[in-house]
Amino acid sequence: MNPTKKIVLCAAVAAASGLYASAPQAQPVKDPVGVVRVAKGQPVTIAYWMVVAGPDASLGIDSRRGIELAIEDKKSVLGHPIRLVGEDTGCNAEGGVTAATKLAANTAIVAAIGSSCSSEAVPGAPILWKAGIATVSPSNTAPRLTAPNRGPEFDGYLRTAHNDNVQGRVAAEFARKVLKVEKAATIHDGSPYAEGLAGVFVETFRKLGGTITAQEAIGPTDTDMRPVLTKIAAGSPELIYYPIFVAAGGHVTRQAKEVAGLSKTRLMSADGTFSPDFLRAAGPAAQGMYHSSPDLSPEALGPRYKEFLDKHQKKYGEKPLSAFHAHAYDAAMMVFAAIEKVGKTDAKGDLYIGRKALRDTLFATKGFKGLTGTLNCTGTGDCADPKIAVYQLESADPAKWDPGKNPKKIYP
Repeated sequence: MNPTKKIVLCAAVAAASGLYASAPQAQPVKDPVGVVRVAKGQPVTIAYWMVVAGPDASLGIDSRRGIELAIEDKKSVLGHPIRLVGEDTGCNAEGGVTAATKLAANTAIVAAIGSSCSSEAVPGAPILWKAGIATVSPSNTAPRLTAPNRGPEFDGYLRTAHNDNVQGRVAAEFARKVLKVEKAATIHDGSPYAEGLAGVFVETFRKLGGTITAQEAIGPTDTDMRPVLTKIAAGSPELIYYPIFVAAGGHVTRQAKEVAGLSKTRLMSADGTFSPDFLRAAGPAAQGMYHSSPDLSPEALGPRYKEFLDKHQKKYGEKPLSAFHAHAYDAAMMVFAAIEKVGKTDAKGDLYIGRKALRDTLFATKGFKGLTGTLNCTGTGDCADPKIAVYQLESADPAKWDPGKNPKKIYP
């Protein structure tokens, strides 16, 4: 036999028997940050990082349910099922670092939804983006997170929640123009969320001609608020605005009623305490107080939100627990839409998703029709169609919690 023919024949036999592996196919996606490969039939993995344990758990559970309902509605992405994994964040910086670090080590994660609290996002979001994981928060509201000088470490961070530059302004306008408050005081807990929101309230209130009698700080784990409240009482404010969280907010609300000079002072908190858990923490003292929070009324959100609430009730057997379930639903849907734009499938049915391409597509979101409105993302990650309302608690009974009715929307 001709030696050349013999070599060709042997090679053919070897290939047929599997001795030679076929040349690998070039993957259909190249990306400078990295590429996630999802094998045919395997799920696209999305992560949440939220506070789902402890006194502020209602905030994260409420958002996680929004993601779960989005997954049920979406069902699949580019022919792949969707898997949700997650980590508890504790609503503090340490928890944010721990959760982000664990998620960053999971190379299957395509994108993340979170965090719950701004204090978690400040250290956590850069950890995720260093691993190439873009994250969309449904409830971080601190202005610094999307400020022009926020730094490149936040290049993978966006949010569907409002910026507290909006919420603080609405709260101050309500206090000054509707309640006709002349003098107000504020309390924050040192977190980026609370400090930023209280700061915007103060700035706006002063611009509207009001006087700020005190700007006090507490620790998020403090339980005795009487010393701070006593200092505030010396200035005789007509309203105290304290945009803090459930545990500390409960102590402030109860103890304000016990401090001389504050018995007639109006109390106002924000979306961090917009929960039946806060009613349990504050007790009867919460009745009649005010909250600034996202506008969840039918006239603001329309019929799609009503359909969402019906599904929520059917699945979980109760009303939403906090204010950001719809924002979480929108964050998840926005991520799914971006994956569908950038994902490429090869001849074997494997899906490839470029991490930078996904990030760029999220930031390019324009005219996205969500539950919370029409989302348009800025270059620093603000995507919300912000709608803020002021609510008043007509009953402090947690069993009567029904956002929009109790607390009742009273402004605008």
